[in-house]
Amino acid sequence: MATATLKPATRAPRSRFRTARNVALAVVAIGVLWLVWNWCSIKGQAQLGAAYGAHVACSCRYIAGRDLKSCETDFEPGMELVSVSDDPENKRITASVPFLAEAVAERRGLFGCVQLNEAEIDAL
Repeated sequence: MATATLKPATRAPRSRFRTARNVALAVVAIGVLWLVWNWCSIKGQAQLGAAYGAHVACSCRYIAGRDLKSCETDFEPGMELVSVSDDPENKRITASVPFLAEAVAERRGLFGCVQLNEAEIDAL
């Protein structure tokens, strides 16, 4: 009498490429979820950094009389993404965080440097 022997089912080993791809997709998915979850906070911090940069650079440039390159040394640590540009004709500084925020400050006589609101920026 012969007995039937069952061979254990063998699974094909996963390829390293497939495993790496799945891990990469999981990391990207977690990153996207984190970005979506924190988008309002990121956007708000970018707007705050741009507004602060515009005001500090405007005060430094048009009240203290320093050049713009020198004024960038007054920025706080963590403001490396904020870039500033100068409009000397209108005594105006524009600060921006790429793709996220922009702020404009201009010198207005005795009032000093004043932040422009959205309507004033749109009218430029």
